[in-house]
Amino acid sequence: MIHRVLPGQRGGCVRIPASKSQAHRLLILAALGENPCSILCDGISADISATVACLRALGAEIEISGERIHVSPIRIKPSGLHVLPCGESGSTLRFLLPVSGALGAEVVFQMEGRLPQRPLAPLDGELIRHGMSIRREGNDLFCEGQLKPGAYALPGNVSSQYVSGLLMALPLLHGESTLEVTGPVESAGYIAMTQDALELAKVNFRKEEWSYRIRGQQRPAFPESLRVEGDWSNAAFFLVAGALSASGIKVQGLNPASSQGDRAVLDILRAFGADISEQEDVIHVSGAHLRGMVIDASPIPDLIPVLSVAAAAAEGETRIVNASRLRLKESDRLRSTSALLRALGAVVTEYEDGLVILGGSALRGGMIDSCGDHRIAMSAAVAACICREELIVSGSECVKKSYPRFWEDWEGLIK
Repeated sequence: MIHRVLPGQRGGCVRIPASKSQAHRLLILAALGENPCSILCDGISADISATVACLRALGAEIEISGERIHVSPIRIKPSGLHVLPCGESGSTLRFLLPVSGALGAEVVFQMEGRLPQRPLAPLDGELIRHGMSIRREGNDLFCEGQLKPGAYALPGNVSSQYVSGLLMALPLLHGESTLEVTGPVESAGYIAMTQDALELAKVNFRKEEWSYRIRGQQRPAFPESLRVEGDWSNAAFFLVAGALSASGIKVQGLNPASSQGDRAVLDILRAFGADISEQEDVIHVSGAHLRGMVIDASPIPDLIPVLSVAAAAAEGETRIVNASRLRLKESDRLRSTSALLRALGAVVTEYEDGLVILGGSALRGGMIDSCGDHRIAMSAAVAACICREELIVSGSECVKKSYPRFWEDWEGLIK
């Protein structure tokens, strides 16, 4: 599918959907819990649907009615081979891989898109060392064996999802475990989200710096009902669009105190020179004289495509550094981001672990290939704010992965 985006600034107001990062965590812990609970989730993306499908395959009963997701936990140890269709969702795979071992389940994860190319090491090696068997056949990942308690260790600079997956799995084991996260920790905000979810579920653990001690034989215990907070990652597209607009854009439904790492978008936009005001759950961002800067991608990799659009509008040079992990996302996001901007006339230099963007000029518009990547498609829409001509996005349906109603919300803005 293609989507045509008119050029020029946007204004108005949008209510952002629920955080898929938090929804993954709440759904998984609810399925492992003691009692049924209802999770209120405004907007169910393809990634969340993948997690729901996998949890159902493991024995959870999950009913969806509007924005209410009612979860009845897994009651017995799964037996036989269970097919887990995780689609393109890296979070679903990396979270449920250790969880399936903690349940002692025999499973096959069915992977799609670029997910089979994305790394699982050293998580898979650590799981094998503690009792699991893991083998890959094409796009299928076969796993079996009972995960054992003990001493676990993971580097902090590969994927925060590895750490989060183990933090959700280890409390289920029959004995105490430790988890040591070594070296520099990237995307620490996502690990903090997992800790918040565990604390809400009354799961006990002790943390000293980046060492965890986790008691076994614990099951999560959520309240009867809880709500998924707004998604800062998806809000970033509208917040950046506001920074490219004289009148600005208001984004509703965000938690200013959230642990979501992508809340950092506000600090980065302030550093660019945008005007920002906050009132309860409403953020208003408007354009000012943006200036180029240096952006460290390591804690906020998902923000880089849309922040690169802001860089194209900012006067002077913007350098994006420590971004090598972007090459292992739904697309090679360093390459697809630079291709997006170059197609519109921006001057971009691509390096192995970053980008240099020379901004300050209006872009021309034209045809953009989303590369099947939801964040590239949505960043292209934001780029239309600084284009002189219409922009056409091919593969526009890929936004369903994280934000199914994105185009509807975008078209609802004032032109």
